[in-house]
Amino acid sequence: MLTHWVVMPTCLPLVLRRCHACASERFRASGKFRVNAHHKLIDVWLLVLCTGCGETAKLTVLERTHVRSVPPELLDRLHDNDPGLTAELLQDPVVRRRNRIALDWDNAWRLATGGSDHLDRAVIDISVRFAARIPVRPVRLIAEGCGLSRAEVERLVTEGKLVSAIRLGARLTGDFTFTLKR
Repeated sequence: MLTHWVVMPTCLPLVLRRCHACASERFRASGKFRVNAHHKLIDVWLLVLCTGCGETAKLTVLERTHVRSVPPELLDRLHDNDPGLTAELLQDPVVRRRNRIALDWDNAWRLATGGSDHLDRAVIDISVRFAARIPVRPVRLIAEGCGLSRAEVERLVTEGKLVSAIRLGARLTGDFTFTLKR
């Protein structure tokens, strides 16, 4: 029987970028957007606050874009400071590359296993689904979900009792499955 685990965000990740006012390298998303129109062109920024000094920085979302090319629903969400849109844009690779930022997901996610009753079986088939693109090592997820140490999980992989089609030591942001034989 296949058991399903879900890796889900608990809050927005911190933005890794150097502050121009202090030496801090972490910003938190304020959830607010700045929309500026120049006749038929529009600029949109996501505002982030430095965790050290509170200084505001802008992350470019749209730059000199023709207003008619922006869907009206998106404009409404921008004007309403939609928190869901903030989460979507922080995970958008185009926005991250344009602004040269990375995300710090430490303490911003949790693993939902649905209980520990499945851990008593001799063979456990588990499917792990990511609700957001959160980079996590599968070894860490398996250790947390099964109540084992990471060293114990590594030992199970070496002994062939923990198998998966993916490499378990590298960071992963996509769904995967694994089998644990006790």
